[in-house]
Amino acid sequence: MNIFEALRESHDRQREYAELLVQTKGDSAERKVAYERLKAELQAHETAEERCFYIPLMAHDNGIDLSRHAISEHHEMDEMMEELDQTEMSNPGWLVTAKRLSHKVRHHLKEEEQKFFQAAGKLLTSQQKELLADQYLSEYRKQLS
Repeated sequence: MNIFEALRESHDRQREYAELLVQTKGDSAERKVAYERLKAELQAHETAEERCFYIPLMAHDNGIDLSRHAISEHHEMDEMMEELDQTEMSNPGWLVTAKRLSHKVRHHLKEEEQKFFQAAGKLLTSQQKELLADQYLSEYRKQLS
């Protein structure tokens, strides 16, 4: 497995969880579970991706701006999750923020997969891609536990 395949597995879960979240209603157990799943997935993925993908890419001049942009989008998603954590799920504003978060997640993943992965693929050797996948998966699992 290479780093791009490893990241896409998490991306697929993020898309699924984000979609399920915006379909929930009110202060329900379903909404709580959907949000906690998305939040845990995003946080584990972000940390592992930044440590095991973006930082190594920043060693390349062509990887600096791409990495900075992606990390800034992670920060935006973190801020939206903080806002959700501080708002009652029954509040109509909660769903508005959850929809913004879902949209940002989908935008970020699309941008990564269609632009960033291609650029990063040119900077890394096949061996590096496999090594980074192992490192990412190890860090990801550590973050989830």
